[in-house]
Amino acid sequence: MTRRKLVAGNWKMYGTSAELGEIEGIARAAQDHSAIDVALCLPATLIERATQTVSGFAIGGQDVHSAGKGAHTGCVSAAMLVDAGAGLTIVGHSERREAQHETDAEVKAKAEAALAAGLDVILCIGESLDVREQGRAVAVVDAQLAASLPARIGAPEAFSVAYEPIWAIGTGKVPSLGDIAEMHAALRRRLVAAYGGAGNAVRILYGGSVKASNAAEIFAVPDVEGALVGGASLTAADFLPIIEAAGQVIDF
Repeated sequence: MTRRKLVAGNWKMYGTSAELGEIEGIARAAQDHSAIDVALCLPATLIERATQTVSGFAIGGQDVHSAGKGAHTGCVSAAMLVDAGAGLTIVGHSERREAQHETDAEVKAKAEAALAAGLDVILCIGESLDVREQGRAVAVVDAQLAASLPARIGAPEAFSVAYEPIWAIGTGKVPSLGDIAEMHAALRRRLVAAYGGAGNAVRILYGGSVKASNAAEIFAVPDVEGALVGGASLTAADFLPIIEAAGQVIDF
């Protein structure tokens, strides 16, 4: 099955109005690659200004609360993201699972709340270095995905899974292409088991030190339908070659 590639940037806790020019540059470059879906997941403080600056370009959040409203100081609801102009959100990033101690059940609830509000969702999963070295990576990540998946996803193109080995994020280390292929194949089996035929249409992204020099070979791995990119998405100069690499794989 052919699935459109999605290249999404996660700006994490970077970005103020001073960086709106970089967002404009990325949005302009994305227009030249109409076969690729491109998005930026920005700090909540920047979402509304970004959507006003680059109308028609996909801007998202980095997290969402599972509740619609309430006494949740510092949190952002799905309705708030939609109101700010966001079209998607990340849930379950390893930095939230670890630093904020988010459980699989909480990630599942967040994904369900976001989907119900009309947001696209990128659900993150991944293993630690200890788990990888113990040879348990596939089993652990498969179990994590199974426990984090929303009960229903609706349109499968609105839901993506991002496999991000924790030990590769921001380190420059990347699993072998064989390891990536093995993991993505296992995740595909889990998605099909959960959603039937719709599970074949869900995109599985790879994340973890994706950059211009390795993007093309990673995108060529079976069941890799794009990337969730961290630091390399902060500037147009670094992000554009990754978008181009996704286009080259399609053209090839």
